[in-house]
Formats: sequence, C-alpha cells, structure tokens
Amino acid sequence: MTAAAFESAIAAVREACVVTRAVQRELCTGDVLRKDDRSPVTVADFAAQALIARRLASADPTVVVVGEESASMLRSNDQAELRRVMIERLRPVWPDVTVDDALAAIDIGGQEPGRAFWTLDPIDGTKGFMRNGQYAISLAWIVNGRVEFGVLGCPNLSADLARPFEDPDPHGLIIHARRGGGCWSIATDDPACVPQPVRYEPPADGLLRLCESAASGHSDQLAVGRVVEALGGARRYHLDSQAKYAVVARGQADCFLRLPVRADDREYIWDHAPGEIIAVEAGARVSDMRGRPFDFGVGRRLERNGGILCASPEWHPRVVAAISAELAGRDR
Repeated sequence: MTAAAFESAIAAVREACVVTRAVQRELCTGDVLRKDDRSPVTVADFAAQALIARRLASADPTVVVVGEESASMLRSNDQAELRRVMIERLRPVWPDVTVDDALAAIDIGGQEPGRAFWTLDPIDGTKGFMRNGQYAISLAWIVNGRVEFGVLGCPNLSADLARPFEDPDPHGLIIHARRGGGCWSIATDDPACVPQPVRYEPPADGLLRLCESAASGHSDQLAVGRVVEALGGARRYHLDSQAKYAVVARGQADCFLRLPVRADDREYIWDHAPGEIIAVEAGARVSDMRGRPFDFGVGRRLERNGGILCASPEWHPRVVAAISAELAGRDR
C-alpha cells in the first residue's frame, strides 16, 4: 500500500468527520434505525461508510473493504426519508451524489476478510454519538492478520489534554499510525496543520488511570472492579468508542480494560484494529486479557482472543497478572 493511499484514507476520514459532526448537531429520532441485534444505527453511520468506501474504491477498484454497515435496510420503501436525509448530509463533500451512488458505496463494505483488506467502523460508539459524547470513525489496513495502518477520526476529542471527555471539542482530532512510523495527530478541520507526534507519558503520582466503556454491558464490571482493587485502586474514566485507545496513546490514561461478560464473547475486528496500532506506535502494549496479541486474520471477529487490554509498558504485565489471578479464582 502506497503512502498516497494512506493519505487518501486520512482525507476520507476527514470528510466523514465533517459529515458526522453536522449530523450529530441535528440528530433527531427519525434519523435512527435499529439493527437486528437492537443496536442503533444513524444516518451518520451510512453516510460515513459511503464516503470512505467510495474514496478507497476510487483509489483502487479492486480494494476489499470489510465494513460494519449494509445498505439493505436503507433500500426498503419505508426508508425514503432516511435516504433523503443521508443524501442531504453527503452533498457538502460529495456534491453530485445520488441515492444509488450512496447505496452502492455503502455496500462496498460488505466484503469478506482476505489476505489484505481495509476494515471500517463508520461510527464507533454510536450510543456516545447519539448523546453528543465521544465517538470515532475507525479505519484500518490489515495484511496477513496484522494491522499495518490505522486512523481514528475523533471529532469530539480535544487537543487539550485537560479538557473533560464529556465536553465536546469544536475542532476534534484525527489520530493515525503506520507500523514502524509512529503515531500522529492532526485537527479534523485544518488539512494544512502540521502533524503532532503522539506518545504515551507516565503520570507523576503512579496511581493507575483506567478508561472504560460508558456502556456498562460491554464489560464484566464486577471482575474489573476486583482487578482494580488488586492493583491498588484507580482513577476511572468512562467514554465510548476507540477513542479510549487514543486516550491511552496520549497519556491521558494508563490502561483500557474490557473483560468479557460471557466466556464466548468475541469482539469485531473493526472495533479494535485502528486503535491497536495507534496505541502500539505511541508506546503502549495491546493484547487480550491473557496477554496474547490480537489475531486479525480469522474473520470478522477476534475469534482467538478474549477480552481487551491496552496499557502502558509499565502497567501491562501488572494488569495481566491481576487478571490471571482473577481468572484463577473463578476456577477454584
């Protein structure tokens, strides 16, 4: 994959940030659907996937994109208004778009993983998006089961590390990383800005700073509590989406931890691929709860991995040890 292709991917995420920010400002109940798993999907999800998949396919017509969304529910006769709103939101960055264009672009993301492919979550953290909180536009390039490039568009995340996560930033950030090339951030609304390096820095006081999902159902909260207690306590922050990986990468937290609610829980690849390389290139370590590296080469889910742990090099082995003790306690 060429440097120009990666720049095109970043530009696509930037366009999606423009559109999703506008949708978030004006979101109403009519712009939300429920998928079969009852999770919400908004017009922003569809618009962002259409924009990014179109850009990727324009750069390479043979591209493989594994996306979260499908245009099938938009094609039904009773979704004419949602289609109209989607096109209205797309026009500022895609002036000549038609409904057929947009639906076809969304469905570019319906492919299956192969040796080399893009994976896309157009709105990661839809519930956060719907309550004007943190969310991410998440795109990654995967080759032979390993992430080689990732980009997170975080329209509500501030360059000011002191700004509270629940206070949406008017500019937002795009954070991207290429394997061996470090991690970098740029403003979502300034294409000419100079990229800034992103690097994890440990805190002064040594107390664990833990970020977790805002939705309690994403993780075994009781088990996480016991792990935290074994580690001597923590300051805990709650926010949605892969922005949590960016928060660790930037040194605003030392650890992002998710323990599975059920033993057979497996995460979707698009929910972690860009975050993984961003955190790693910033100096953090990423693994499953047992310390094993992620394997992105076995389909749409991380079938060989259970749980999520992104932590600084100092904290990662300590958290793995505390989790191991927690798991051993369950088996006794």
